Amino acid sequence: MNTKSLRTSSAVAATTVVLALTLTACAGGSTGTTTTGGKHDPNATVNIGSLYEPQNLDNTGGGGQGVTEALHGNVYEGLFRLTDGGEVEPLLAASHQVSPDGLTYTFTLRDGVTFHSGKALTSQDVKHSLDRVLAPDSQSARKKNLSVVKSITTPDPRTVTVTLSQKSISFVYNLTYVWIVNSEAKDLKQREDGTGPYRLDQWTRGSALSLDRFGPYWGDAAANKKVVFRYFKDATALNNALLTNAVDVVTSEQSPDALDQFKNNPGYKVTEGNSTTKLLLAFNDKAKPFDDVRVRQAVSFAIDDKKLLESVWGGHGKLIGSMVPPTDPWYEDLTAIDAHDPERAKKLLAEAGYPQGFSLTLDTPNYDPHPTAATFITSQLAKVGITVKINTITPDEWYTKVYKNRTFQATLQEHVNDRDLVWYGNPDFYWGYNNPQVTAWVEQAEQASTAAAQTELLKKVNRKTAEEAASDWLYLYPQIVVASSGLSGYPLNGLNSQFYAYDIKKG
Repeated sequence: MNTKSLRTSSAVAATTVVLALTLTACAGGSTGTTTTGGKHDPNATVNIGSLYEPQNLDNTGGGGQGVTEALHGNVYEGLFRLTDGGEVEPLLAASHQVSPDGLTYTFTLRDGVTFHSGKALTSQDVKHSLDRVLAPDSQSARKKNLSVVKSITTPDPRTVTVTLSQKSISFVYNLTYVWIVNSEAKDLKQREDGTGPYRLDQWTRGSALSLDRFGPYWGDAAANKKVVFRYFKDATALNNALLTNAVDVVTSEQSPDALDQFKNNPGYKVTEGNSTTKLLLAFNDKAKPFDDVRVRQAVSFAIDDKKLLESVWGGHGKLIGSMVPPTDPWYEDLTAIDAHDPERAKKLLAEAGYPQGFSLTLDTPNYDPHPTAATFITSQLAKVGITVKINTITPDEWYTKVYKNRTFQATLQEHVNDRDLVWYGNPDFYWGYNNPQVTAWVEQAEQASTAAAQTELLKKVNRKTAEEAASDWLYLYPQIVVASSGLSGYPLNGLNSQFYAYDIKKG
């Protein structure tokens, strides 16, 4: 969500993946970013423009996309990290071993790591951090998947042993999302105590959040002295800030109409990376009329996704036809399954008992592109007899009404995570999709012994959920980064909303 979406980690649940594990220890290393030659100023301040201000500073407490973007990897670190290129690398874990049955993981912590408060990192901090994710009130994006954790022991200050209740091929990957926090730290919604290359300087709500280079950092020092995330209400204000040098880089361009002014200006660089952000029309599959697969299919056929994408993003982004983007191993092009076909939509509605259509309320987040998409969808569905009432809500209202209480018929939402198809295997997720065969495939995939076996099972999940129109996957966002030409080392892909700032060099 966005802070404002299922870019909000508060509303994100499980994801499953197996990635090659690079055993070479590294810190502040390559993130698959753009680079340029020439000298840079190691004492520079890098100003980063964003639309996604944190809700708070705790990624287990509903901090949202903004807190991930600003603090993940910059202020807080995990035992492992996900690079901008999608590789899993060890970070605070110096090494790890897995038992032959795949149920016990033993991690040896890197030596010489301190928190920003000065306290040394110990195994108790790792246990505490995992316990925070698994706590009853946790809103962590990884709570569901990490529920396989059966026990955590700390034989000595540098060793953590985690025993699982069942095999989890995604366990190490999911640990890349777990921030290791000081077990003695208090009020982490307002403060921080991480181990990263920056420490929090100041957060002025509604305006900016600044980070300072942490001198005693255990790894390579950040390439710049200070980073300031500056927050804007809309894409126009964000672009104006870039044009007037108020910011040096925009983490994710949201206004395709504005790109020409940067593409044709030698003072800027425009790059398009790989996105994992899907815009969904999500149905409440447990409630009428969307408990009928034919109704869901009819709505999907009625909406011209290609025309919507063109109207919002011009020539950028792509259609996907399922929850799976091309960067996921189990991707298949399934766009033909929900191809635009209004006549077929009308036929399915009649078969389902709605020959004259029906009325529905579409709960719509109040930030771009949702209002635009909602208006387009309303006009498309009207052509097959479906009347849409748009109910515009704030991110907090969305979380309470849709995600928590499930008192909705249909909603628009962004899902930012890669490899998040597995949410459809959880009948308790907010959209309520419940196919026992899909749930079984997802569970089998998570316990698979090989990547090939996992991929084969999740391809079945992908096709079945597409055929049953579990949701309508409208399009895949482009990932467009615009930066001053004097900047280098910034992430191009921004997987799962992370934006590593420590390699950014400013000339």
